[in-house]
Amino acid sequence: MSKSQKWRCAVSDVSKQPGANTMRRVLGLTREEFATRYQIPLGTLRDWEQGRTEPDQPARAYLCVIASDPEAVWRALDRQPKLGS
Repeated sequence: MSKSQKWRCAVSDVSKQPGANTMRRVLGLTREEFATRYQIPLGTLRDWEQGRTEPDQPARAYLCVIASDPEAVWRALDRQPKLGS
């Protein structure tokens, strides 16, 4: 099964939006890799995954964008100028 097929299965197996943990696992990323790639504070991601907190509305919208096309989001963020450069 290709990565895109796994992704579609994961997205279809959850309610309208997959959780960060589901997305991260389907993409084959560690928590640290996912946090770095999508510029989410590691502690925030950990709290979401462990159920300590829920993403707020802007974060849920961002996760929806990531879910729709994770590679495009990664490419877009990777092209942004780095702060302090």
